[in-house]
Amino acid sequence: MKIVCVLGSPRLDGNSAVIAKRFCNAVKNRGADVQTFALNKLKFRGCQGCMLCKTKLDKCALDDNLTEVLDSIRDCDFLVMASPTYFGEVSSQLKGFIDRTYSYLVPDYRTNPEQSRLPPGKKMMFIQTQGKSDENYFNDVFPRYDHFFQWLGFKNNYLIRACGVLDKGAVENREDVMKLVDDAAKKVMAGKR
Repeated sequence: MKIVCVLGSPRLDGNSAVIAKRFCNAVKNRGADVQTFALNKLKFRGCQGCMLCKTKLDKCALDDNLTEVLDSIRDCDFLVMASPTYFGEVSSQLKGFIDRTYSYLVPDYRTNPEQSRLPPGKKMMFIQTQGKSDENYFNDVFPRYDHFFQWLGFKNNYLIRACGVLDKGAVENREDVMKLVDDAAKKVMAGKR
């Protein structure tokens, strides 16, 4: 199984990255091929709204460090996206990446039943961390992005969410979250999800 992990946190050892790394190590130990990209280390621009991916090209027109990430996702089976919640939203790094995935949609995606240029059968895990311990806060983030990634052909997507992990490394002491991560890795590699 080929897995691409996109780290959206500007902190490479932040809580969302800790969860993602634990998941990636667990699936690697079970035979997965994992490629990880830390978006904050890459130089890229957000979507320019040029519409060249809908009129002249079948991919994003921009050629920058995000090109390799977008190309890797075309070939992967499973995508992991990890982000802290900043001001009620994913990090700006992850949002910039997500906007560029617009290039995966076919030009007539609004009316075409085959909306995505990506091969079918891909799955996704969304990792979201937040300092606020109340789960009612920011519970709209995953459903919003899940909707768009379903357009792209990612089905049976799921969320690992850790609330109340404001301080660096706080998630490492959360046995409940780590158990979710370990269980998810087993299910993914067994093809149960």
